[in-house]
Amino acid sequence: MSELTSLMTPACIIDMGKFQRNISCMQAVAKRDGLVLRPHVKTLKSLAAAERYAPANGPITVSTLAEAEYFAAAGYRDILYAVGLVPNKYDRVQALSERAEKFTVVLDSLAAVNALVSFADSLEHPLQVMLEIDVDDHRAGLLPMSDELLECAKALKATPQLHFRGIMTHAGGSYDCYTQQARDAMAEQECALIAKAAARLAANQIHCELVSAGSTPTALANTHHKGINELRAGVYATFDCVMAGLGVCDTDDIAMSVLTSVIGHQTDKNWVIVDAGWMALSRDQGTAAHAKNCGYGLVCDPQGRLLEGWFVSSTNQEHGIISHIDGKKPDDAIFAYGNMLRILPIHACATAAQFSAYQVIDEDGKVTETWSRITGW
Repeated sequence: MSELTSLMTPACIIDMGKFQRNISCMQAVAKRDGLVLRPHVKTLKSLAAAERYAPANGPITVSTLAEAEYFAAAGYRDILYAVGLVPNKYDRVQALSERAEKFTVVLDSLAAVNALVSFADSLEHPLQVMLEIDVDDHRAGLLPMSDELLECAKALKATPQLHFRGIMTHAGGSYDCYTQQARDAMAEQECALIAKAAARLAANQIHCELVSAGSTPTALANTHHKGINELRAGVYATFDCVMAGLGVCDTDDIAMSVLTSVIGHQTDKNWVIVDAGWMALSRDQGTAAHAKNCGYGLVCDPQGRLLEGWFVSSTNQEHGIISHIDGKKPDDAIFAYGNMLRILPIHACATAAQFSAYQVIDEDGKVTETWSRITGW
């Protein structure tokens, strides 16, 4: 074990106690509602992290083929690649289907289905396929009552080298739900509409093995998730300022932070300059539309205690500028040259992507482990 002060900054920190509490909370929801939990590993993209919330004998969700290959090499066999498939990825997908028998791709249009059907004769092993359903007019997916949904499912069922597993959805619109009531309503809408799609397919003799839904806000909504059999979520393991801004968690639940050092000041502007710029924190400003705009991250002391009103107001590549929301003068005892601070991320996935490894700390703030991660697509 080592002290945080021994680390070179910037460094990405994972608070193990908070991390494990967040994981337990989501597992309890899935258990309560009788659902399979398929964690999304895209936030940390780390085997060492996934061992805590997504064991190799269970299902996972990934966002890149690089993740899929990384986890398949480690023994994961039920992997959902939850991004629409295009033909330039077919060769890698075919190789993955040979290594992981339940590697599953997602399609959301007849054009995508027809392209894969045309390629299917080249497959040596049957490929698992799901269709994405649009439940909130937010991003991708087929409408639950559309003729195109039926056409897609029938075409997949009729192709011997393709195995239709079912349907999935992601209620990305939940990221615009700023009250508990709105998140609860979105969660119920998400489940109701994908269940309607499954029922419509069943009425046409097309069985859905999986009816999969989820986003962190809807997964943690105050509702029982009726009409689905699988729950997906990812950022819940660390949380971030976006989730806190929505009310899904408290800032004290955020398990990720960026350790940074004070490298200078602009005293006439009441600025503190640190060595964590956008190359460490990312350019994400996901709280810009929230009641509380957290800029590029909220500032904590070295122990992770929030310094009320202090936030990263702007960033350059390797420089971050810390200001107070009310323009207060920095306290020299806290913000002295060389002092360390911790920054809570706006979007944990984006911040995590800036680092090749995470430093894991225990309840005493000691560094106990280093977790590596995968990068690329």
